[in-house]
Amino acid sequence: MFDVLIIGGGVSGMSCALVLGSARKKSFVIDKKIGIVTHQKTSSLQEALFNNAYGIPPGTLGSDLLVESIIHLSETYPHIEQIPDEKVLKIEGDFPDFLVTTNKNAYQTKNIVIGIGASNMFAIDGLMHFVEPHQKSLPEKQRIQLKNIDHKVAEGIYVVGTLAGWRSQLTIASGSGAAVATDILTFWNGGIQTHAHDSIKK
Repeated sequence: MFDVLIIGGGVSGMSCALVLGSARKKSFVIDKKIGIVTHQKTSSLQEALFNNAYGIPPGTLGSDLLVESIIHLSETYPHIEQIPDEKVLKIEGDFPDFLVTTNKNAYQTKNIVIGIGASNMFAIDGLMHFVEPHQKSLPEKQRIQLKNIDHKVAEGIYVVGTLAGWRSQLTIASGSGAAVATDILTFWNGGIQTHAHDSIKK
């Protein structure tokens, strides 16, 4: 049983995983099991080139960032379980007992974070009734989003990045994933607002 399972290894999903991973020493996180399905084949980063993203050297390829983020997560926060080469097909159940079925396995989790992009090819059974037209994309692009209030789709289900209705900018997607991570940390902390910062003073 995962305490949270993140679906998607793109910008928003990996950002969420990194922030949750960095909070590992907090008393309310120590016993939490965190996983991420690192499917990246449909990520918009595959063809991206970055010259305007804060903290990223100009000329950086999105395809390189995808590879580097997997390594970053595994080396810095190895306690987060990475599930590669699997595609999520179905989500069943209700909070706090969801069943996530992929093309290879099935996983139980208390919370779910969905960050797999805003393509109209979205096809996760159990979530289709939340699909609506993307509110910040040109209609001709036929992008979609999941109905949500401040990233929350339903109890225990969060959506991040462009699928949450945000515009397609790396820094926006990254911030969306980090925001949900801090919401989950706050929930684990009994509703007391919290975040995860590292400091050279510690």
